[in-house]
Formats: sequence, structure tokens, C-alpha cells
Amino acid sequence: MEPTGAVQGLRCPACETSHPLAADQGCPDCGAACTVAYDYSAIDAAGFVGESTADDSDGVSETEHPPGQWRYDALLPFDADDAVTAGEGDTPLVAADRLADELGVEGVFIKDESRNPTGTVYDRGMSVAATAIAARDDPEAVEPVALATTGNSGQSAAAYLGRLGLRSYAFVPSRSAFSNKAMINVHGGEMQVVGGRYADAAAAVDEQLAGDYYSLQEFTTPYRQEGAKTLAFELYADLGGVPDVVFVPTSTGELVVGVAAGFEELVELGVADETPMLVAVQPTGCAPIATAVESGASDPEPWAVPDTIVGELEVPDPAGGPQAVAAVERLDGTAVTVDDDEILESAVAVASNEVIEMGAAGGAAPAGAWRYAEETGFGGDETVVLLNTESGTKTPDILRSHLMGPGG
Repeated sequence: MEPTGAVQGLRCPACETSHPLAADQGCPDCGAACTVAYDYSAIDAAGFVGESTADDSDGVSETEHPPGQWRYDALLPFDADDAVTAGEGDTPLVAADRLADELGVEGVFIKDESRNPTGTVYDRGMSVAATAIAARDDPEAVEPVALATTGNSGQSAAAYLGRLGLRSYAFVPSRSAFSNKAMINVHGGEMQVVGGRYADAAAAVDEQLAGDYYSLQEFTTPYRQEGAKTLAFELYADLGGVPDVVFVPTSTGELVVGVAAGFEELVELGVADETPMLVAVQPTGCAPIATAVESGASDPEPWAVPDTIVGELEVPDPAGGPQAVAAVERLDGTAVTVDDDEILESAVAVASNEVIEMGAAGGAAPAGAWRYAEETGFGGDETVVLLNTESGTKTPDILRSHLMGPGG
């Protein structure tokens, strides 16, 4: 399996060294997180973003693209023909007119990532990461494959590694959603439940796995954020241009970094003239990235006492914290924090009024938009995108408990 034509290999931003794609467990020289390097002059910018098919007057398709995110394989490390994919991407962009009226903006659209194969945005990155493993001369040699996860990424990893028939381990904190725990096993993955919170699960990976393992941790593998950047490509194609503001529920920093990179690459290609404002949204009880952005710090401080019911967003020491802060700054963005009640109320409100079933983590996006409207205010002519990161079926008990209220 060969990389796509524009790929130059992996690059370490820290020590500025270059490496082959197989060196995907951190920079071999300094251990920092690498990124995929591309020769943008080798990409056909004119044909990069457009409709899935182009029909002529006879109704015959002139241009066929692979389904889902792999239609953008010119700016992915591997060719669509070699992809380990279940059709992730091409998720709906749903107009939310009532939200637009309430926020006082031109338009609000919900990018509904709950429609991905395992109901989460992380399927995009796991598809690329699994493809990278399949590209090796001996994929089985990487076993076991492991990661610590708040839930969604573990379920996604088990699903895509199951396609490859590889042994995988997901270390999840005991408070993770039952649905994720169950589906990790259903997809054939091994699950290790660790008492405590996400930091305890992350520490347990090295403690409990004897010997070497291949890590699918965000910002160890460079490929998870590669999948996330296809969100930007799809938003541009769906809207016919760049939105003004994008609200991103934020935990490890993976989505913020990936979405920012996608919009920046559109500018690099000359497809777009500008990037949107990116707003990172975190719960008040665990907001290391948002706090760093608000204080002007470049490296988030670990959150001493994380406390949020939104388990997917409870990551006290995000692996991609510095990269996320830098991405927000480059896109002239900001960050907001919202209380748990606001997050859950927003998810319920969207389900009640806009059909879309948001998980608790997804509710951070509309909650962030409402908070931004109250504290800063929109100009009135903006196109706003809310990223729904997960299906409502991930956390139905939490949403219903909030709906019923105390004692309900």
C-alpha cells in the first residue's frame, strides 16, 4: 500500500525532523507528536472540494468520488481504494432555523456526527489510523493495540480494528457510559475498566500491559486528527464556502486541531480565502484548554479536580492541549465554558425542537453558542456551525435524568 501522491512523510514540529509514515508512534528523535506533511502543489485544488457526483445533461455521472470522507483522499495519507472504512463522513449538515432566530444570526447548522458508523465523530480518525496499520508489511506485528479512552474513541477503535482482526485493548474509567463499554466488547475489543477517572485509565495502559504495544492514543498516532480535518472539507462543500463560526466540544484537543488544520489546508490550496472563527467549548468542571485560551497561556495546566457529568469531555490533562490552544489562536478564535446543566439542557432542547439526537458531549456546542451570544454577542449576519460529536443513544440516561429533574 503506497501513500497518496502529495504525502511527504511525517514531520515533527518540535525538532523539525522528517520521518517515514511507519514512524507513527511519536517522533523517533524527541518523542513529540508528529503531523503528516504534504506537498500542496501536487494537489488539484480545482477539483478538491465539490459535489459528490457531477451529472451531465444526460444524467450520467462524469466524476465519481469515493463515499464519505475518503473522497478527500488527495489530502489524506492513503488512497481511498486502500481505506479501512465503513462509510464514515458525509454526515448531514442540518439547518436549525429556530436556533438561528434565538441566537440572532443569519443561519445555524448542526453538523451531525452521530450518523457515523459507531455514532461518534471519532470514526473519522479511527478509519485513517486503522488504514495506517493495514498499510504495514505485517499488520499483525503491531499487536496488541491499545488506548485509554473516555468511551467513544474506544468503541470506535474496537470496531475498526475488528475489521483488521487485530487484538485491541481499551482502558476506560469506571464512570464511562455503559453503552460504550458494552459495544467495545460487542465489536470484539478487550476492555479494561479502571476505577476512577480518565487520568487513571491513561496511567493504567502502561501499568497493565506487559511489553510493547501499538498506541492509538490521540497525539501519539498522527492519524486521528487527519480524519478530523475532513469535517472542514465537508463543511466547505456543504455550505459552498467557509462558515463564520464553528463551535467544537473539546476534550483532548483532537477535534480542534483537526478542524483547524482542515480549514487552513483549504486556504493553503487556494480553495478558500479565509478560515472561520473556531470556538472551543468545555464544561466548567473540566476546562484546561478553555482556561488557557482565556488567560493567554500557551500550555494548559492540568485540571486539579475534574468534575463534570459529561464524561466524554472530562480530560484534565489533554494530550493535544498546546496544539489546540495554538489552533484557536491561529484561527482568531476563543473558548467558552458552560455548566453541566446548560450542556444537558441544550442537548435536550435540540432533540425537542430540531429532531437531532445529541449526546451529552454534543450538547456543549449549542450551550457554547448561547453562552457566547450572552457574553460577547453575534453581529447578526453570521453563519454558525455546531458540531454534534455523538449520538444521543450514548447517554440517554443522563439526558432523561436531566429532563425529569431532581427526584424525577
